[in-house]
Amino acid sequence: MATTRQKAAARRNIKKARNVQSRRANSARIPKRSPGLRTSQKNRMSTGTFAFPQERKEPLNDARHVRNAVARFDQVEGVTDKERDAAWRRIRAAARKYGVEIQAKGWRSLMKGGRTGRSR
Repeated sequence: MATTRQKAAARRNIKKARNVQSRRANSARIPKRSPGLRTSQKNRMSTGTFAFPQERKEPLNDARHVRNAVARFDQVEGVTDKERDAAWRRIRAAARKYGVEIQAKGWRSLMKGGRTGRSR
């Protein structure tokens, strides 16, 4: 369930997106916020740039990807607690590098209420 604050933020984001889409349709040159990663770019990345290098999951190449890795940490399946510890260290190091503030004290606090059946 979304909170009132989340719903308001979603409405603002939709309004902004519609405005930009309309301006682009009327020939305005508005650059995209972030180009994202193409599959070919992701395949060329070294394994050290991923939070989970063996699975090549959760790239940590910019601030946006670091925030995404934290948000989706509990969705990664098939990894041990030891691998999660190492991934959390890599995520925190990348967060310091890119200036991302992480509220969670540790990865276990992110797992509360998570959907994954992580191995112990």
